Amino acid sequence: MPRRRPPRDHDRSSALKCSRRVDAWPTGLIAVCLAIVVLPAATVTGSAGAGDRAAARATRACNDSAVTPVPQPTTAHLAAAGLAKLPVAPAARRVDLVAPAFSNPTSITNPLFPISRLASVVLNGKVDGRAFRTETTLLPDTRIVEWSPGQCVKALVSQYVAFLDGRIQEVALDFYAQADDGSVWYFGEDVFNYEQGVVADTSGTWLAGKEGPAAMIMPAVPAAGVVHRPENIPGLVWEEVAVKTIGRIVDGPRGRVAGAMVGRELHDDGTFSDKIFAPGYGEFYSGHEGDVEALAVAVPTDELPGPTPPALRRLSSGADRVLRTAAPERGRTIAATVREMKAAWNAHRGDRVPPRLVAPTGRALRALARAVQAGHRGSVRNAALDVKQAALDLQLPYRPSAEIDRARFEL
Repeated sequence: MPRRRPPRDHDRSSALKCSRRVDAWPTGLIAVCLAIVVLPAATVTGSAGAGDRAAARATRACNDSAVTPVPQPTTAHLAAAGLAKLPVAPAARRVDLVAPAFSNPTSITNPLFPISRLASVVLNGKVDGRAFRTETTLLPDTRIVEWSPGQCVKALVSQYVAFLDGRIQEVALDFYAQADDGSVWYFGEDVFNYEQGVVADTSGTWLAGKEGPAAMIMPAVPAAGVVHRPENIPGLVWEEVAVKTIGRIVDGPRGRVAGAMVGRELHDDGTFSDKIFAPGYGEFYSGHEGDVEALAVAVPTDELPGPTPPALRRLSSGADRVLRTAAPERGRTIAATVREMKAAWNAHRGDRVPPRLVAPTGRALRALARAVQAGHRGSVRNAALDVKQAALDLQLPYRPSAEIDRARFEL
């Protein structure tokens, strides 16, 4: 997904991964989370303008898509949005000016953006020097989007949740479909931006055919020099990607991955960032002015055989015990539990652990030990929640993603 402009720059459960910081939760947040993210399948074209769309469909058939030119913003549109000076690519390099037909749109198998084959993905990194983490989950829902007059497409729904410093920052539902030539297209997103644990605004929400055109997020066969726009609505959402290289080898969670694509992304503020997409993973790495977001683990790509290792079960159950007994008078008991958790982690950390999951786990355990020593109940609970989250990430390759999602929701 084109994102994401950190900090407001992209499993099979529709549960919202709500804020894990107990001191930031106002009363009723769970109800807010449920109301926003667990959307009924009947809301197929977005909430805004639903009545108008229903009336339009009553008088005009909404047929399957055909090969269609994609409307483009004009120079005047760019100027009105303050983007006139952007160094955009010439039209001759663009590969997203015509959308192919969409005969089987929910089978998204493009190796560099295989959304229909990815159940759950975790990326992490830093934004403004603070820990940044995202969870991307394929939902069992679809959306019907009338993206061009009289033409509809069924899109997959992918849930994106971002955390900054452990607090929820953004939730988005992204709508994707694959065209008959293998290119993947972006048909909109419902965005919920959070502040202090509650929704502050929905800035960045858009729907193809309503706010603007559908946009290509991945060419069918990327080639160096070609250009596409993953978002193409000046003044609302806009990005342009030029493919720099293909066939690159990158280091993944389980070893080297061949066939990656590197794109140079132009943002609407005139800055550039590098973005890497890798086969079997999709969005793999992005870097922008010191901020970094990189893939930590994805399933089923990184699935491992066998049951969950005992050390990971001990790490998780230890966090649960701390949460049940997090009180100053139980400090000695909690300290003993933390020592057991650290021993379990030290025994396991060299055993097929995705590299980008090592630091967050160690950091959470150290924070928990410090909080226990200080005797601050709220800090102990928050650190234990972070350890539990880290343990779930480590267990993701071994357990069904829906189980992990339910466990995350319980946090």
